[in-house]
Amino acid sequence: MELLTPDLGLIFWQLVVFGLLFFVLAKFAWKPIIASLHEREESIESALALAAKTREEMIELKAGNEKLLVEARAERDGILKAAKEASDKMIADAKAEAQKAASAEIEKARVAFEQEKASAVASIKKETAALSLEIAEKILRTQLADRSAQEKLVTDLLSDAKLN
Repeated sequence: MELLTPDLGLIFWQLVVFGLLFFVLAKFAWKPIIASLHEREESIESALALAAKTREEMIELKAGNEKLLVEARAERDGILKAAKEASDKMIADAKAEAQKAASAEIEKARVAFEQEKASAVASIKKETAALSLEIAEKILRTQLADRSAQEKLVTDLLSDAKLN
């Protein structure tokens, strides 16, 4: 039990050494330690502030990027829509032009056909008239070969004709 209770002299010297150590620490080491602790605290606070500022900037940049992406998508959609409308218009114009050209060609062919038909009908009429005259001439030559047939024809024609 004696070992657990210190002597009065030991306590005195321990207090003296502690006081000297406290004085030396307070005189020489306490200010640099406190200064380094304050410096460390300030650097931690500035690092936290910088991290918060960086986080806010990242959020703003992300929002800006999202906005740019939305605008880019909208612009892309607008360009695609305009290109689609332009291609549809070009296709419609080409179809209309082709239809117009086809109609013109059909009308041209119809007119040419009508002209050919009219020409063929006129040619057939002309040839029919020529053949009819030739046939009539041959028939008349054979029927009017003798003099009595000629006289009979002349009298019949005179009786049919009315003279005023």
